[in-house]
Amino acid sequence: MLLTQGPQFNGHPSKRMHVMAKPIGAACNIDCNYCYYLSKQDLLQYKKGCSPQMSDDDLELYIKHYIEAQNTPEIIFSWQGGEPTLLGLAYFEKIVELQKKYQPQGVSIANDLQTNGTLLNAKWCQFLKENNFLVGLSIDGPAMYHDAYRTNRAGRGTHKQVMEAVKLLHEYEVRFATLTCINNLTSRNPLEVYRFLRDEVKSPQMQFIPIVEQKTFRDTAPQTWAANEQPRQGDKRLIPGAKNSVMESWCVSDEAWGNFLIAVFDEWATHDIGTVFVQYFEAFIETWMGRKNPLCTLSEFCGKGLAMEPNGDVFACDHYVYPEYKIGNLHTDNLDEMAFSSQQQRFGFSKTRNLTEQCKQCDYQFACFGECPKNRFIRTRQGEPGLNYLCAGWHKFYKHADRSLAHILRVMGYPVAHGKYSDSVMRQAMALQQPKPVKNDMFNKNVFGAKF
Repeated sequence: MLLTQGPQFNGHPSKRMHVMAKPIGAACNIDCNYCYYLSKQDLLQYKKGCSPQMSDDDLELYIKHYIEAQNTPEIIFSWQGGEPTLLGLAYFEKIVELQKKYQPQGVSIANDLQTNGTLLNAKWCQFLKENNFLVGLSIDGPAMYHDAYRTNRAGRGTHKQVMEAVKLLHEYEVRFATLTCINNLTSRNPLEVYRFLRDEVKSPQMQFIPIVEQKTFRDTAPQTWAANEQPRQGDKRLIPGAKNSVMESWCVSDEAWGNFLIAVFDEWATHDIGTVFVQYFEAFIETWMGRKNPLCTLSEFCGKGLAMEPNGDVFACDHYVYPEYKIGNLHTDNLDEMAFSSQQQRFGFSKTRNLTEQCKQCDYQFACFGECPKNRFIRTRQGEPGLNYLCAGWHKFYKHADRSLAHILRVMGYPVAHGKYSDSVMRQAMALQQPKPVKNDMFNKNVFGAKF
């Protein structure tokens, strides 16, 4: 296809990319047990006792290049960590000033900020509201579950501070979404977690993140595992907390992940459709309709979300910040060339190209395409490596939700393109149930007395 045939903006082919910028790296003011990023302080050789920070010059260089690398009506900046609010409000005021300095005419610029919320105050919220930031707030449900793992450096829970942040976000009408980690505790209490977010936090949008890490994750990059060392699906060593388990004890199990989704989905489908936004469920409605899944972990291809450290190092993905997946540096390489490089394309396309036969034969391949590759560290029951750790849980959920998702779409007047209750499947079933017409007209008349 010629470039002129694709989407256009300002008379040129549209070009869009996304970078998760970490201007303070893995530095954080709290010490969550299950955090996959805190260990990067050692892996990426941060100076001991020093909180890294992207310099003012590097910040301006990044903002300028990020804007210039794109040709699209909207450019979205994502700021993460660690804890980015440690940089202070003045740092983010500078970010907005620089964005305005390099903002092209006719292009809107948006920002999102992922935070644990403990440092938010009235001034922060006023700034976030005035500059239309979307805030991602990390909260794991009621205090007894949140405080089990999300503690400060002294080992005390942070739930009270986060709830104060919730109050401020509502008071200042700041756009926000909640990010809830599903671990060995929250996975066993799905309705308590969901109802708390719905009724107490009044979350405008819920995101659930399954916590999945092997004990070797701190220094072993994804896809570098020895194939013969990968446990088979169903192996007891894959159960978090079990004897000789290869998993961190705080992880969610595959079955628990499926059970969590099922319980929350049933509650949402029964009471909250149209009033509560659950990111996974909204994405599945689009997927069952035949559209592309908007979530990178469940879409056909990945590699569209780069990660950048304070020193300008750029990596293939936020979950692939390991030396093996470094694709360049802001000071020596162009952002767009890194984002659209053949190396990054191979990384993105490998998600679908490396599916196991079990995935290829699955009725629900369309729903996740083997989910995130960073979780593909087990073997199928037949012994093929590269199966996703969460496979059993995902499949259990898909099988349970399939009929309901189809029903929801039909009630809304939308087509059902996928699943065992899709429009095509239902038409075939109805055709099989229709009695075959009898060709002998006299037989019809004599038996049924009908006039034809």
